[in-house]
Amino acid sequence: MAQAERYAFVVENFDHHSSMNWRYQFFYYLDTKEIEMYDIKNKRTFLKRCPYDSIERDMLYIGAKIVVYSRQLTIVDFADTFTRNRLQKKTERTCAMIKPDAFLNAGKIVNAIVRSNLRINQLRMCKLTQQEAAQFYAVHSERPFYPKLVDFMSSGPILAIEIVGEDAIAKWRSLLGPTNSETARAERPDSIRAKFGTDNTMNAAHGSDSDETATTELDFFFGSGRVGQCANLSDCTLCIIKPSALVAGYQGLAIDQILQNFNVTAMELFRLDRANAGEFFEVYKGVVPEYNSMVDELISGDFIAIEISESGGNPVSALREFCGPADPEIARVLRPKSLRAQFGVNKVQNAIHCTDLPEDGELESNYFFNILIS
Repeated sequence: MAQAERYAFVVENFDHHSSMNWRYQFFYYLDTKEIEMYDIKNKRTFLKRCPYDSIERDMLYIGAKIVVYSRQLTIVDFADTFTRNRLQKKTERTCAMIKPDAFLNAGKIVNAIVRSNLRINQLRMCKLTQQEAAQFYAVHSERPFYPKLVDFMSSGPILAIEIVGEDAIAKWRSLLGPTNSETARAERPDSIRAKFGTDNTMNAAHGSDSDETATTELDFFFGSGRVGQCANLSDCTLCIIKPSALVAGYQGLAIDQILQNFNVTAMELFRLDRANAGEFFEVYKGVVPEYNSMVDELISGDFIAIEISESGGNPVSALREFCGPADPEIARVLRPKSLRAQFGVNKVQNAIHCTDLPEDGELESNYFFNILIS
């Protein structure tokens, strides 16, 4: 009898009680969707082989977070040569950047990425200073277009994205099309630069040209430096595109509608553990029967938090109306064009969380864009 094909990874779990990071070997059996875990430190089986249908093979890559029986695990390495050889090329990383001229079309571009079977592993909105823009494009510092490029890249918000997938660098550059937007319109009219770019500089988006460049550029945006911080943290409200909506591929469509209707001042992809998710939703504890399920949903995968601001005002009520009733079935009757009506499944997997109380908008935005990232 042939041995079942399996992938093997090293995973970490942070235990808040002991304040320790525990390491395990995590095994995924491809044919049966079974999992198994081995405690590396204590050299013993931690979880016997068992079915676990909620984990799919495309959820397994370096940096991914998965939840097994309410325990959040981060995949930090391949655990054997077979897994490394099979998956390393399939999990190539690249840096994508949506430039200021195309920022309002960021949702459409994110949708194009998702529809191309590429995975978004990190995402954050930035507003670069001239110094930060000059640093990012330092390789072009001797070129005549450099000053114009630096001015342009610091003129408005951008969206930095880490894309993961098989041949991610080549696939993303193919989606972009030729560097010059006019050339793109002539040769690749369906490309991103053809649709959203203007010329050779204002050409909608950027993509890394090699593994080495991707590593450098991803570290620039997602390393410890936190360049381009842009959250207002006042006169604001919070919107979360939930994990189930990301799994369904709705994130780009939702971002697009939000950008067309509101002033977005911060956006970032997050992953939370149970302690932080419970803390964020604590106001609902003992108030709504779905509290535990809401926490489970929020820790089940990646989600996107968005700060929406209104200068001198309070956008909480406007966003709540735009999102629709918490129950998507009711939303489809009362507000059929609302986000929850379009993308929600039930009261827990209802696609969107938005701030409920006018006085809580700044608190919720601060939790994600100040407390969690500090």
